[in-house]
Amino acid sequence: MSTKTVTQAKHVRRKTRRKPGEGGPLGVLAWVLALCAFAPIAFLVLTSFHAEVDAATSPPNLLAPLTLDEYRLVFSRNITPYMLNSLMAAGFSTLLVVVLAVPAAYATAVKPIGSVRGVLGWVLSTKFLPMIAALLPVYLVFQYLGLLDNIFALAIFYTGMNLPVAIWMMHSFMAEIPKDVLAAAEVDGASLPLILRKIVLPLASPGIAATGLICFIFAWNEFLFALNLTATKASTSPVYLVSFITSEGLFIAQLSAAALVVSIPVILVGWVAQDKLVQGLSLGAVK
Repeated sequence: MSTKTVTQAKHVRRKTRRKPGEGGPLGVLAWVLALCAFAPIAFLVLTSFHAEVDAATSPPNLLAPLTLDEYRLVFSRNITPYMLNSLMAAGFSTLLVVVLAVPAAYATAVKPIGSVRGVLGWVLSTKFLPMIAALLPVYLVFQYLGLLDNIFALAIFYTGMNLPVAIWMMHSFMAEIPKDVLAAAEVDGASLPLILRKIVLPLASPGIAATGLICFIFAWNEFLFALNLTATKASTSPVYLVSFITSEGLFIAQLSAAALVVSIPVILVGWVAQDKLVQGLSLGAVK
């Protein structure tokens, strides 16, 4: 390596080396904001390991003895059916959303149809109506069709609720797929199903993972329609959490323990798909 090259490299290193104290206030601010965002979660976890009498004090006794009694009470109240219902509704609806959103996004981004902007605008307009305004019509339709307290009907409803968001997300991801690759596959005689399976799906897998995870979270956390469209057979975990608010008062420690248990599946799904999620959320951010 020449002396000139070494000198240039040292000059670049000196320019990019952070000066002492540079970015200090911003770094401190970032840590403060992160701790503020994490504080409610830490308080939830700590409260879940306290006895109800210690959690109900004002101010809370953070140094109270730790116990697993609240978790035993949560599982003694038969939380499993609610968790299974949430898993079925969220999982089945997410699968349907992905299956429907991929070809729709392909049609609007890769092989644009006529009036793409109008189609995408119409798809997005279906989310403009407040959810509470649609509750009564949806309830009457479910009642007329005999679908109340049916977990599969609730999953299909979640599919329609999350499909517009999924189409818009997948549209932006599909738009980043190199058109030359698709053109070369068509020249080689590849059929549309083969192109979707061998080219589009692998290239868009980070975006599909990000879209699927977000739709899963939306369906898992949905409360309004789950509360009003279900009764005893198809109630989901958010409905289960409401049972800790009784006429006797709010059982804070039990509610914290139940909320933590209900959050575990979403945390696990996010942890498993974290690599694809980061790639999908950053796809298209840098040209």
